[in-house]
Amino acid sequence: TFQRQLQQSDCQNALMKKVFDTHMLFLQINQSAAALKHVFAALRLFVAKFPSAFFQGQADLCGSLCYEILKCCNHRSRSTQTEASALLYFFMRKNFEFNKQKSIVRSHLQLIKAVSQLIADAGIGGSRFQHSLAIINNFANGDKQMKNVNFSAEVKDLTKRIRTVLMATAQMKEHEKDPEMLVDLQYSLANSYASTPELRRTWLESMAKIHARNGDLSEAAMCYIHIAALIAEYLKRKGKINIFYTNYVFINILVK
Repeated sequence: TFQRQLQQSDCQNALMKKVFDTHMLFLQINQSAAALKHVFAALRLFVAKFPSAFFQGQADLCGSLCYEILKCCNHRSRSTQTEASALLYFFMRKNFEFNKQKSIVRSHLQLIKAVSQLIADAGIGGSRFQHSLAIINNFANGDKQMKNVNFSAEVKDLTKRIRTVLMATAQMKEHEKDPEMLVDLQYSLANSYASTPELRRTWLESMAKIHARNGDLSEAAMCYIHIAALIAEYLKRKGKINIFYTNYVFINILVK
């Protein structure tokens, strides 16, 4: 009934946000495994009907959906894990198709961010979550329609990167009482995302918090300068900032 209104401004509108939030409520409030099966079916239909809402414009809806699906991938029910993994695979495939079979950049970025957030919020990474990652890889291996494109390779690269983040986080937990080792691990992880500024920023912010907590304010400031440089570089490439003004700002920051 409201499809035309929902599609206004490439699905970036207030009504779409309300409909999306209603869908998310079903995942945020505890449901039975039987009810969740229908929720996942509704979400598959929703993504299929309105891909622009997730893969174009602002990334808020995409990030929120990735976060909630990943939470379900860690669910105690095996059937829910399988359903959540299937929905996640479907979501990545839709992203690939929306990008004219070129990449899954947006879902890749938002999933890694969601994993990083969930590690802090819910402590994911155990056998249940690993089982869900294996299911996703199995879907990629068995998808005959995607054999002649690089989609399965992109999915496998994503699950590999998620495992790398989980492994690095486990190491961080082992060294949480050794601030220098902890920051070294954070720094290595940040550098591994040099080609993905948004993720690099996430880990640099985390490093800054550790430094500030330990009273290492100069080191924390340096992390924030790196973040400012990443943002300035992005704005420069977009033609939204004058590089001479940027250099002036950085010089003033360093002098202070």
